[in-house]
Amino acid sequence: MTNVSEVLFYERPVPLNRESHKDLRINPVLNLAFSAKAHSVPVACVELPHAAHHFPILFAGPGPEDLNPIALLGIRQDENLMVDENGHWVPNAYIPAFIRRYPFVLAERPEGDDNRDNFAVFLDEAYEGFSNEEGQRLFNEDGSDSETLKQAVGFLGEFQQHIERTRQFMKRLGELDLLVARNIEVRTPGQDTVINGLYAVDEEKLAKLDATTLHALMQDGTLPWIYAHLFSLSSLDRLIERMHARFTPEERAQFEEKMRKMAEEGAQAQA
Repeated sequence: MTNVSEVLFYERPVPLNRESHKDLRINPVLNLAFSAKAHSVPVACVELPHAAHHFPILFAGPGPEDLNPIALLGIRQDENLMVDENGHWVPNAYIPAFIRRYPFVLAERPEGDDNRDNFAVFLDEAYEGFSNEEGQRLFNEDGSDSETLKQAVGFLGEFQQHIERTRQFMKRLGELDLLVARNIEVRTPGQDTVINGLYAVDEEKLAKLDATTLHALMQDGTLPWIYAHLFSLSSLDRLIERMHARFTPEERAQFEEKMRKMAEEGAQAQA
C-alpha cells in the first residue's frame, strides 16, 4: 500500500472526509500536466501488454530484493516525454493506471489517526478540477457516496489488487533468478545521462528454464508478462527520439558538436 507522503503528483493529500468534503465536486481535467516531471512511474503486471508498445518497462526499487515494474517515461530527470507542453499525453499512447487514478489514492493513514482501518482514500486538494460549485458531486445530498466516487474508489481497489498480483510476479522472478542489472547510458548535451539501478530479465537465463517451469509460467500468466517486458525494451529508441525533439536550439547545437567530435575521435582511432 502507498505511503501518502511519498506519492508523486499529490501536492496537498488529505484523507477523504464525508463532512469536510460533503460539498466537493469534481470536473474532469483534460490535461495531465501534473505528471510532466515524472520520468518514471510504477506499473502493475497486468498493464505490461498494453504499455509495452509505447515505452520501456524495466524493474527498479530500493534494492535488488525489492523491485517493481516501472514505465520509463523520460531519459532526463524531471522530464516526462509522453506529456507535451500543453499537458496533453501522446495521442493513442497508453496511460499508466498510476497516473489515471489521480487525484485519488489509497494510502496509509497519518500517524496519530485513531481510525481502526490502516488505509484510507486520500485526495489531492490542489487538483484544479475540484470545486464546491461545479462538477460531479463526491457525496450525495444524504451523505452517501455518489456514483462518481464509487467508480473512483472501485478503480483504486482494482489497482491495489493488481499491485498485490505484481508482488507475486516479482517474487517469482526473484525465485528464478531471472533479473540482471541493466543500466542505461544515453548521449545528451553536456554530460551523458546514465540511469542506474534498473533491472531486466536475462534472456539467456530465461532460455535455460526447463519445460516444466516454462509451462507453469505460461499457466499463471507470468511468461506473457515477461515477454511483454522484453518487447518493451525496443521502445527505448523511440523515447530517445522524443528527447531529441525536445532539445532547445542551444542543446541541439551542443549535442551536434559533441557527436561531431566523437565521430572525429573515432575516425582518428581507426586510422
